[in-house]
Amino acid sequence: LLQRLATLATTAQKEARESQHQLQVQRQEVARLQEQLNRARQDGERWASALQRAQREALEREATRGAEQARQQELIRDMKGRLLELLREKDALWQKTEGIDTPMPSSAPRDAGLCARCHKDFRLLSRRYSCRLCQGKVCHACSVDVGKQGRCCLLCYQQRHPQTP
Repeated sequence: LLQRLATLATTAQKEARESQHQLQVQRQEVARLQEQLNRARQDGERWASALQRAQREALEREATRGAEQARQQELIRDMKGRLLELLREKDALWQKTEGIDTPMPSSAPRDAGLCARCHKDFRLLSRRYSCRLCQGKVCHACSVDVGKQGRCCLLCYQQRHPQTP
């Protein structure tokens, strides 16, 4: 009986040690799981914070986009108004000028194709010049280049610049 009790006690001690060892392993497992849980909570908080920040930025972008769209719509409205003003102004000017007849070209004098000095015909190779002083039409041979003022006929040039002896 004593021996039996001793074997039972030894078995109980072994079971107790195994239970303690399993308890210690389970405690370590619980500690590891708690650490993972804490890391998961921290990750969740970071993700929630990032999500809130992204939502806030999205709302700000949406507000900015809305304001920009409102400005563009106002600009379009102003441009349409200005276009209508310009169209009205164009119509008013057109109505003012509608009654005005275009001037008929006056009939040119018969000698408009002739030099006022030598009566030579103006053609492709004989150019016509307007005298800057008397406004007469003269050919190249009957005109003098007076620099920046342009050309003038020989008669006007001689009256302006008498020959000095």
